[in-house]
Amino acid sequence: MKFMKIGTKPDTFCTEEATRTVISDVPSDLLIQINNISYLLHKLQFPLVPKCGLLQRLCSDSGDSEKVSIELHDIPGGEDAFELCAKFCYGITINLSAYNFVPAFCAAKFLRMTESLEKGNFVPKLEAFFNSCILEGWKDSITTLETTVKLPEWSENLGIIRKCIDSIVEKILTPPAKVSWSYTYTRPGYTKKQHHSVPKDWWTEDISDLDVDLFRCIITAVASTYMLPPQLIGEALHVYACRWLPDTTRPPPQTDEQFVEKNRRIVDTIVSMIPGDKRAVCVGFLLRLLIVANYLGVSPVTKTELLRRSSLQLQEATVNDLISQSHSPTDPEFYDIDLVVAVLQSFLVLWRRQSPAAASASESNGSSAQFLGTMRKVGKLIDSYLQVVARDANMPVSKLVSLAEALPDIAREDHDDIYKAINIYLKEHGDLSKADKKRLCRILDCQKLSPEVRAHAVKNERLPLRTVVQVLFFEQDRDRASNSKAAATHDHHHKHKRLPLMPSQSQSQELFSTGKQTVPTSRELDIHNGHGHGHGKLKLGAADHHDKFTSSRGDHSTRRTNVAGQIDYPLHLQTKRSDGKFPVGTERKIVSSAEIQEQVEHQLETGSGSKLDAKKMIQRGSRSDHGRDKGKDR
Repeated sequence: MKFMKIGTKPDTFCTEEATRTVISDVPSDLLIQINNISYLLHKLQFPLVPKCGLLQRLCSDSGDSEKVSIELHDIPGGEDAFELCAKFCYGITINLSAYNFVPAFCAAKFLRMTESLEKGNFVPKLEAFFNSCILEGWKDSITTLETTVKLPEWSENLGIIRKCIDSIVEKILTPPAKVSWSYTYTRPGYTKKQHHSVPKDWWTEDISDLDVDLFRCIITAVASTYMLPPQLIGEALHVYACRWLPDTTRPPPQTDEQFVEKNRRIVDTIVSMIPGDKRAVCVGFLLRLLIVANYLGVSPVTKTELLRRSSLQLQEATVNDLISQSHSPTDPEFYDIDLVVAVLQSFLVLWRRQSPAAASASESNGSSAQFLGTMRKVGKLIDSYLQVVARDANMPVSKLVSLAEALPDIAREDHDDIYKAINIYLKEHGDLSKADKKRLCRILDCQKLSPEVRAHAVKNERLPLRTVVQVLFFEQDRDRASNSKAAATHDHHHKHKRLPLMPSQSQSQELFSTGKQTVPTSRELDIHNGHGHGHGKLKLGAADHHDKFTSSRGDHSTRRTNVAGQIDYPLHLQTKRSDGKFPVGTERKIVSSAEIQEQVEHQLETGSGSKLDAKKMIQRGSRSDHGRDKGKDR
């Protein structure tokens, strides 16, 4: 910071109550009133009036009166700025710097202390200091520009703001290798001793101290040159937002309307300056701005723009980016899930507009790999977020289901993560009604569960009985298809061999067993009970939402459920004869499974069934299918 010292005499101004006077043997004959302060000065004995064109005119208008009284309430900078000008006239030492240059220069201009009245007057000295010292320095220019906020009109008319902005922009555009002035750079982990080169964003912190309107002028001027990449502009916006925007973890002030309005203006300004390049700012910054905008209640235009920009990069977000507290007095929940729903809906709308064919295409008929990959990332993100908010004791089922159902089917490759979220919610909300449990579990597709999760679901006492029955049916369907495929492979292997006319009982069971219930091994039970070790450990329920299942998923491409919730059997069980009827064995299996499902549904409706009864009925149905197969073989 540079200074300029003018004058050699000691300070002889003294104060008596609300009056400032100069200690002198000569009596005062000039009274100047500025606001609540009175100055007792001298007209001619000291060169005050001769150096001030305004005072010369006012004194001449007063006539030949011995004592003149003048009011200067409208002088820019007030009594402090006037006192600097008065001390200059009396030859008293004053120190000028970037902090007091603006009020001193404006007051000198107001008093008309120009070169035409006296050589070496105050205005030309101030202009020389401004051009040779302030504008040549980096921090001096910023500090001077910062002080213009108190005198915006005078600073604008005198060209101070324009000259400071031009100087700052010129230095920002200087290549980092040529930066020789000091700057502020306090990034975590950065020390100038370890880094000899100047970082590209060296200028962002210093200009973040400016008022938002001055900051906007600098960023607009820099961006208009197209000499810096959009990422640097975005970094400057990010630094400024961190410097000024409020902490959203605290309730917003209800009475301080000036605070709220100021921050709304900052958010509006930052959003309007975000470069159009998608890579200019990260999605985490956009989501933080959206959270702050929702916190402050900004204009709908700003909020809509933030939703649009955030949704374009939603696949790059993390769970922490989405987490925000709800400050609505009508919503009891801790997390603001409505905001995430709005972002997700905006994401889906934009993607359908950009790629309607890919958005309407299903996974089985070849949607684009890029679209599918993006949708899968968003689906994984939303399911992980659901696992976090499921721990909220006040989170209603309706909001959890609304967010989960907002995702299209192709967004989830499997339903393991959504099962974790459901299990966590059921554990944290033990008093949930049967209707809410049923509504919550309706979003779960049992066919898309991995074997480990299905094994956990069958033994999960928190799940509704209907969900457990669906898992059991799909498990039996999978085993039946697997064993039928194995039998077909076995027949093909022995096609050209001489087989005995009557196979043994063990061989018949091996070839035609299609309904045997898979029994968990001791290792699986250890995993379920939490005693397993190593990479096979299964973590469900209240475990951390980052835990994942390590085993592979089964192939469920041949199994589907129809609209009525019944099972559409594998293709090899759906083949009809030429007369339009199923083969006898296949028809018996379909009828048997349908009868079992009707019995289970009846028990669910009457409340007389249990998970154990349902499991036994399915196993008995499987054994009856085996018996009929054996009889047919014999």
